[in-house]
Amino acid sequence: MKLLRYGPPGQEKPGLLAADGTIRDLSGVIADLSGEALSEAGLAKLAALDPASLPKVDGNPRLGPPVTGMKNFVCIGLNYADHAAETGAPIPKEPIIFLKSLGALSGPNDDVEVPPGSVKTDWEVELAIIIGTRAKNVSEEDSLSYVAGYAVCNDVSEREWQTERGGTWDKGKGYETFGPLGPWLVTKDEVADPQNLAMFCEVDGHRYQDGSTRTMIFGVQKLVSYVSHFFTLHPGDVISTGTPPGVGLGQKPQVFLKAGQSMRLGIEGLGEQTQKTVAG
Repeated sequence: MKLLRYGPPGQEKPGLLAADGTIRDLSGVIADLSGEALSEAGLAKLAALDPASLPKVDGNPRLGPPVTGMKNFVCIGLNYADHAAETGAPIPKEPIIFLKSLGALSGPNDDVEVPPGSVKTDWEVELAIIIGTRAKNVSEEDSLSYVAGYAVCNDVSEREWQTERGGTWDKGKGYETFGPLGPWLVTKDEVADPQNLAMFCEVDGHRYQDGSTRTMIFGVQKLVSYVSHFFTLHPGDVISTGTPPGVGLGQKPQVFLKAGQSMRLGIEGLGEQTQKTVAG
């Protein structure tokens, strides 16, 4: 299934994308895409529905983040061998974890703000894992049973704030609009191998990132297990798993975002996002 949330910010309703490309309203079935609705039993209930029996949503509504009610927006740094190489960083021996502010979360096609005074706002297409069941100290062997599905994430970053302003990476990662997620949650049964997905990111039509989850250092099973030993993961929580090479920081000369540009990014089978950059 492809599950989504549609409507104005703060007023989103749950829905699903039918095979014919129409959005079908789920608000008569579940309150939202959160909590128990994301569990295996909750997803099985939704999968048993006939989309044609659900109200059709007319027009082209805004899409919000495909899940809500999360407690953690976890990100993994330098998790692609080829991306680590382009930054000159050594291959991590263990996953590098940082937290992105929940206030950064936004819809997949919402505008991205370039903060006042920013000189190094950057893009990062990433595979996001969406947790469906509370996970604490889980094993690698069992970790996928805690996953509801996957989505596209743009881990927008301000590199000067991230690495040149002291403190941790979080400082450059949590600005409002720096976490576009979606367009939908694709349930894990539709993703045969999360470690073999093509992914890309374009800025103003130029393709900067053209990679694959094959070059991840730590895969999905490892990451869910590993993170669950440091944070209890809850339904709707997101683990954004790192980015392939081609970020602005890695260009020669370096390239960073300015207001008035457009980004287009996507992952095989998970859909695409399109954002415009605006002055913050």
